[in-house]
Amino acid sequence: MNEAQHYERSQVVGAGREEVFDFVDDHVQFSAHMGKSSGMMAGGRMDVDMDEKQGRAVGSHIRMRGAILGVEIFLDEVVTVHDRPTRKEWETVGLPHLIVIGSYRMGVHLGSDAGGTLVRVFIDYDLPSGVVTHELGRLFGNVYAKWCVDQMLEGVVQHFRQVH
Repeated sequence: MNEAQHYERSQVVGAGREEVFDFVDDHVQFSAHMGKSSGMMAGGRMDVDMDEKQGRAVGSHIRMRGAILGVEIFLDEVVTVHDRPTRKEWETVGLPHLIVIGSYRMGVHLGSDAGGTLVRVFIDYDLPSGVVTHELGRLFGNVYAKWCVDQMLEGVVQHFRQVH
């Protein structure tokens, strides 16, 4: 990470670590916000494609492809940490084709809490390397990173509110 930026957020969820880990280990559920058209994605969305390990093992690949305002975006992530039921981390490999962030590492760490499980979602990211995208990243990268982390965490919170 050349110009690493960082954002994280935590919240307690009223469920056990194993149950929470199983939810976040399903990348389609955990990153569902990317598959929906939204204002943050300028009406665009991304399709998820996974290898045979389905993002549930170290070395597993998760690819996302889509378009924002007619600009094609693509990334390839690889799972780097898979320690059930406490930690899962993944990072981009190769050069992602994104607009406001560049290469990144994301993760979710789960800890015990009297009220259930403390869920911490984080992202460490570089700004994009292109001249225009670098400037867009300086302006909007932190907004996008916060949105993505917040969407993931909120998805976990909402899921366990409905389940319990």
